[in-house]
Amino acid sequence: MKKFILLFFLIGLVPKFKAQDAHLSMYDAAPLFLNSGMTGVFEGKWRVHAQYRTQWKSVNFKPYTSALVSFDMPIRKWGFGVQLHNFRAGYGNFNVFQGLVSAAYNMSLDKRRYNNISFGIQAGAMQKSVEYQLLSFNNQYSLNNGGEFNTTLVSGETFGAQSMIVPVANASLLYYYARQQCKLNPFIGISAFNLLTPNESFFGQDKRLPMRFYAHIGTRINITELFYLLPKMLIMQQEKFHEQTYALEAGYFMKGSETYLLGGFVYRMKDAAIVTLGVKKENFIVKLGYDVNVSSLTTASTGRGGFELSFTYVNGKNKTKVDKICPRL
Repeated sequence: MKKFILLFFLIGLVPKFKAQDAHLSMYDAAPLFLNSGMTGVFEGKWRVHAQYRTQWKSVNFKPYTSALVSFDMPIRKWGFGVQLHNFRAGYGNFNVFQGLVSAAYNMSLDKRRYNNISFGIQAGAMQKSVEYQLLSFNNQYSLNNGGEFNTTLVSGETFGAQSMIVPVANASLLYYYARQQCKLNPFIGISAFNLLTPNESFFGQDKRLPMRFYAHIGTRINITELFYLLPKMLIMQQEKFHEQTYALEAGYFMKGSETYLLGGFVYRMKDAAIVTLGVKKENFIVKLGYDVNVSSLTTASTGRGGFELSFTYVNGKNKTKVDKICPRL
């Protein structure tokens, strides 16, 4: 009966659906996911990042999950990397898997290399799939035993392909001020995703994946040598879907343990409030976030959103010291 009520509720919402890609609450923890211009923009030989998110377990038997892993490295003024991202949702195991290669060119605008611009591109492929046989439909609802779904009954539905592969291309631009021992280190970036607007219909119709745009801006405020604040904002637009995210992060350096304690608060307009905690020690960064749902779904979710975990490892330092502060942290 619960499945029937949920299906009826979703059908009623169909005219109001707005397409959007999967996205993360700790969006800037994954640099290549946010802005391809950040490929190779760090001090070190290479970097690996992993992130996992689960949400809507409070309202769905099978929660929505996102998993991401990336690798990148700087080579002189260039940065090269690769990113794999998988998103899965719902009873029908709707799955989106994406594999991208990323390249960026980083250049300084002044002799002291304080003002920097990075241009980035990404290209690859995306596979979308769904398992129709796991879904229940109106024709399979029976009044037996007080009402239940009987998946052995004929659904009466006609399905198209269960899987497809489409090309993906993204482009980004990033500016950041990299002077060390400075009160402010501002940054701003823009990204355009789904540049090819591929056809994503399972039924042979012309249904294009719309382009998605990111604009992110912020500044690291170095309060003291040990303590900094990082206010930032992200604006996302995909056709009629619009989203704004505001955040404030803080970091405190503990001299005795050579460790940064990290914490922050993120607010996604009319959707979620997120609390983040983390540590940065030597080459490792680990962060944990939890979403509290504040949207119109709060009645069903009782405020419970989802967990998100990120892990970053940067291998070593380059022999040539370059005065750069990664805009992500």
